[in-house]
Amino acid sequence: MVSITINGNKVDVPNDYTVLKACRQEGIDIPTFCEDERLRPSGACRMCLVEVAGSGKIVTSCSEKVWEGMEVRTNSKRVMDARKQVLKLIVMDHPLDCLTCEKSGECKLQDYCYEYEVGSKLKGKTERRLPIDDSNPFYYFDPDKCIKCGKCVRICSELQCSDAILMEQRGLDTKVSTPFGENLENSPCVSCGNCVSYCPVGALMPKSKTRYRAWETKKVRTTCAYCGVGCQIDITVKGDRIVEAKPAIGKANEGLLCVKGKFAYGFVNHPDRLKTPLVRKDGKLVETSWEEAYSIIASKITDIKAKHGAGAFAGLTSARCTNEENYLFQKLFRGVIGTNNVDHCARL
Repeated sequence: MVSITINGNKVDVPNDYTVLKACRQEGIDIPTFCEDERLRPSGACRMCLVEVAGSGKIVTSCSEKVWEGMEVRTNSKRVMDARKQVLKLIVMDHPLDCLTCEKSGECKLQDYCYEYEVGSKLKGKTERRLPIDDSNPFYYFDPDKCIKCGKCVRICSELQCSDAILMEQRGLDTKVSTPFGENLENSPCVSCGNCVSYCPVGALMPKSKTRYRAWETKKVRTTCAYCGVGCQIDITVKGDRIVEAKPAIGKANEGLLCVKGKFAYGFVNHPDRLKTPLVRKDGKLVETSWEEAYSIIASKITDIKAKHGAGAFAGLTSARCTNEENYLFQKLFRGVIGTNNVDHCARL
């Protein structure tokens, strides 16, 4: 442990902490674009600047390690002016189309510009320099809205291990690209969408079929139903429809999703989805109650077992079920019906 001072208050923190982590432990909010606690610090966006007293330095708090006797100022005039200047430089090369941008209401750049009073007198980018890449079937990339923080590149490389995108060139010409300059469809991208989920601005966006604004929706934490892994997801709901899915931090997925968990939520509201049990009456399938359906199933099982024995049954469950559901299924067949003819598909 080391003793440091943050804004005049002495605190004890582990000696492997960064300044940013120490500040967050004390409930002090510091703006960030590129930071993610699962990634190695890069200090690329420069928004997390703080002042280290005595050294005369303004440093990136996400990469600066704490040391004994360190004195940090997070809200001095020098720090606030530096952050404001960073925002101005970003906004000068960014289209100011917040009125029509789909990220409006949940955009970090928009939030910070409001907080630091930046943008009202800046013109921003008015002409498109680079074309939108919409070759991927699930999301699109608008390079003119990219702030070059590199967060998407590092998530793809360090967490997803796909290395489908990279930072190319230097200075004002820096841009997010793909190996050999291919479009996203022809890149090594596996369409997991994790870069989309963590992009702080509107550069990477899902091709949602339902238009919505952040203030029209609510977030619901749930478990992805596509397989038995148990990935935690945050569902964005507008009215009674799911309009987006984002990964949540959980023990099974650690804030990541696959292409199905991220983009394949349309089945929930699909018109062909069965919402009630069906039984065949007079040659036709008709809706019934769960109680009647259970009664019919139990009756059929009893009759068949009496006539042909337990060996006449076979059960096939799904790899999409949870471990608990599969356990109960095999227990029903082995313990109640009396057969070991139980299997499941290995396909997700």
